[in-house]
Parts: sequence; C-alpha cells; structure tokens
Amino acid sequence: MSGCGCGCTSNNGGPFSKGKELVEFVFHAHGGTVRDQKIQQGPIETVCQGCQAAFILETYVGVCSQCGGVHAVAPMSPTAEKIQFAGRDYTLPS
Repeated sequence: MSGCGCGCTSNNGGPFSKGKELVEFVFHAHGGTVRDQKIQQGPIETVCQGCQAAFILETYVGVCSQCGGVHAVAPMSPTAEKIQFAGRDYTLPS
C-alpha cells in the first residue's frame, strides 16, 4: 500500500497530484479499472480548463467534447474544485 489511503501500490504520482500527473495516476490506478467508472457521488458539472466550455465529468477520467481536453478527479475527493487538467496537447495513452 502506498500510504495515500486509496489502496493503490503505484509510485507514479498519487491522489493528491496535480495536472497531468493526477490524470495519469487515475488513468492507471488499480490496473486501469478506475478511469471508466461512474463517479459514485454523481456527475460533476464543470468547465474545461483548456477551452472554458461547460461539460459534465461523469467518470473519473473524462474528455471535453469541445476541445478534447483530458480531465480527471481522484475517487477519494470527487469535487469540481479537485478536477485536474492534463494540458492542451495531452492525449490519453492507448
């Protein structure tokens, strides 16, 4: 266990990371099982940090429908204020 309280054993970032590091942490967390899960507390209305378009983050990793900007939120604190943006040129790993 990494000591972060999420039960993940990854040494790459953590649930308190910022920006691209958090997006990649959530994307890979628990063997990739977290990224496509619906946010337990419900979808989060937010604004894309890349293009400022309104969108709804429904899963822990999501993409803005206007510009393709990748955003993520850690499962332990899924609020609009905690959503992180990976950067304008970031694309999800395949």
